[in-house]
Amino acid sequence: MYGDEKRAELVAQAGLFIALIAVGGYIVIPMFPVPITLQTFFVLLCGCVMKRYAAIAAFLYVLLGLLGLPVFHQLMSGPGVILGPTGGYLAGFILAAAIVGFSYEKKSRYTRIFGLIAGTATITSCGVLWLFLSTGVTLSDAIIAGAVPFVIGDFVKLVAVFLVFQRIESRYDKNF
Repeated sequence: MYGDEKRAELVAQAGLFIALIAVGGYIVIPMFPVPITLQTFFVLLCGCVMKRYAAIAAFLYVLLGLLGLPVFHQLMSGPGVILGPTGGYLAGFILAAAIVGFSYEKKSRYTRIFGLIAGTATITSCGVLWLFLSTGVTLSDAIIAGAVPFVIGDFVKLVAVFLVFQRIESRYDKNF
């Protein structure tokens, strides 16, 4: 009579997180070659909420941008963004969402914290690796430009995601 409520919930959550990740890309602190955005915050939070299915939302976000919807930072879209210096970070979103999602299927606080750290490290690692490969800079220069400036901000976002989800989970415990 009603349909699959779990599937409908996942579709709604995926749509919400695609929108949130896109909005997070509009909040930009310009830096060269990679700007600081709130996208990673929403990617990590997506993993917390959607669990293993978060990778689907992250993948669809990247796909929509690749197909031309202006969802990437500063209303950008298309294959040029994926192939440009920020493309590795975008690919890392998918892996990070999966890592955080699987870690949040466990109730262990330490597993969840490790998942957030691993997800953040995955985004940064993919970004640095692609920066190295796509721009021709040395690996040490890619690390200096693509990781070092973001360490403190990523740590703050990671802690914020952990605390925000704790609040969500305590308020809506039956669903998580």
